[in-house]
Amino acid sequence: MRLGIIVNDIQTERGYDTTTHLAIAATSLGHEVWYMGVADLAYEPDENTHGYARRVADKKYRSGDAYLDALRGKKSHTERINLDELDALLLRNDPADDVNTRPWARLAGINFARLAMRHGVIVLNDPNGLTQAVNKMYLQSFPEVIRPRTLITRNRAEIKRFISEHDGWGVLKPLAGSGGRNVYLIKPESGANLNQMIEAVATEGYIIVQEYLPEAVKGDTRLFLMNGTPLQCKGHYAAFHRVRQSGDNDFRSNMTAGASAVKAVVTDEMLQLAELVRPKLIQDGMFLVGLDIIGNKLMEINVFSLGGFIYLEKLEGVSFSHEVIHAIEHKVEYRKKNQQGFSNIEISIL
Repeated sequence: MRLGIIVNDIQTERGYDTTTHLAIAATSLGHEVWYMGVADLAYEPDENTHGYARRVADKKYRSGDAYLDALRGKKSHTERINLDELDALLLRNDPADDVNTRPWARLAGINFARLAMRHGVIVLNDPNGLTQAVNKMYLQSFPEVIRPRTLITRNRAEIKRFISEHDGWGVLKPLAGSGGRNVYLIKPESGANLNQMIEAVATEGYIIVQEYLPEAVKGDTRLFLMNGTPLQCKGHYAAFHRVRQSGDNDFRSNMTAGASAVKAVVTDEMLQLAELVRPKLIQDGMFLVGLDIIGNKLMEINVFSLGGFIYLEKLEGVSFSHEVIHAIEHKVEYRKKNQQGFSNIEISIL
């Protein structure tokens, strides 16, 4: 299988990233894995999409860092490839990372992948579905019963009214942000600093204001879904629980904000929630997603470059990365045997 991976920039990839784990798994299974940054793509007059790509030598790699060192090193294979000749293409770049510094790059991966998709390349997640999910407003497409009450606005008076209606509690965050940046917990005693918090979030565009869930003090659980259902390997669910550091006043459970990962207990409530979001994910061709759950509420749905496989595999002792690659192998094999009549969305969730 010839597998392409689009990332924000090869130089900024990290050994512990889920993308690196997937690439190592695919390489270990004998597949040809090509990395490209969004700046490495081009659409040529021959109506094909190309990329200046890199891949490592075919051997075993002891760690993610070793894999990336080889990818960036002089011995890596560097080639201008035709994306239309790939079997599958993984969109692993996060548009939110480019919003402020490289706005031109934000949708580049989606747009170039859509062109490659026309020639039969399987693109995961589906680029048309990702266009809908490019910011946190995508969460509002899912059943109301599983979402916290939410206001999306730039109007300061509306924000203050919403918080007042919730007894002075709320959560502020940017509509297009990621990684817990500019996320604030509003408390009844926050009044003096509320204007300053609103201004800080407003620098990134629209503001999401959500009801505060008291269960958040216990952290949240990230549950991974593949092909619309909870990802499992050898009876283990792909899920981990994120908890704040002891004594930390920061309520965020993002790993980039200092949280730690522990084994999760996947409850019937979580599985029921996953079942409620499944129809929309299937409709949009969302092959691999992560649900961030607090109590019985879905706080965020992650469809771009979702992370956490390094924690999953350490905590559960199984290779979810290999399960994902095997699923892609199945899609490629199915496409080869059934050339007609199946859209990329249908193949994405097969």
